[in-house]
Amino acid sequence: MTAMRLTEIMTELEEFCPKSFAMDWDNPGLQAGRADKEVSAVYLAVDATSDVIEDAARQKADLILTHHPLLFSGLKHVTDQDFIGKRILRILQADMALYAMHTNFDVMGMAAEAAEELHLLNPDVLEVTYEDSISHEGLGRIGELPEHMTLRECAQYVKDVFRIPEVRVYGDPESPVVMTAILPGSGKDEVDVAIERGADVLITGDITHHVGLDAVEKGISLIDAGHYGVEKMFVPYMRDYLKREMPYLTVICAPEKEAFTVI
Repeated sequence: MTAMRLTEIMTELEEFCPKSFAMDWDNPGLQAGRADKEVSAVYLAVDATSDVIEDAARQKADLILTHHPLLFSGLKHVTDQDFIGKRILRILQADMALYAMHTNFDVMGMAAEAAEELHLLNPDVLEVTYEDSISHEGLGRIGELPEHMTLRECAQYVKDVFRIPEVRVYGDPESPVVMTAILPGSGKDEVDVAIERGADVLITGDITHHVGLDAVEKGISLIDAGHYGVEKMFVPYMRDYLKREMPYLTVICAPEKEAFTVI
């Protein structure tokens, strides 16, 4: 076998990360394209930017598999008069499909992988979003660092583990940190949850000025590793998953690239 129907791929992806685990506001799943399309080559990226779509088309990908959905709210038209419409049109013109695994992947893949990368001891779900009689799942993880560190040392550790050129730190750099929460992506709404769980530090992204100030006042330090900084692990994670579970597919990875430049 050298190809799979997209419906077959979607079935396997949704067994791995069921869409039912996504947050209510989210929109994972097939974003554009034909469900019956034959797929031989998959292009992995965090976002379906115009550059990503052009590169995928150049490399003759059949499916673009992203972390972030391109579509969040309803569209009233798909034309070349706005940037979302242009992207969708380009995907369809190239006879590609676009599929997103967002907060369902955050719950079923990203959180545990981030904790494993940090070698957190006794990791547990930070914010439970699903629970039954035998398990609980949710956003982020909390656990102990593999050794005692200062906040400064923890920030350097985060930079090294996730290959990030810089992080922003809120709190006393020389304060000790042990209990550590990590929530890849945007975690400003989970600061109070991390405090309730006893975290000394929360590692996340998209921290605003006032959120940072208020967190320190409440007694928790923050390490802002950027939205992309930790979530870029989606690409190598899914590369390994596809090569293991669907080895007959060609997998192409978007190059790592932050959305901004620090000058």
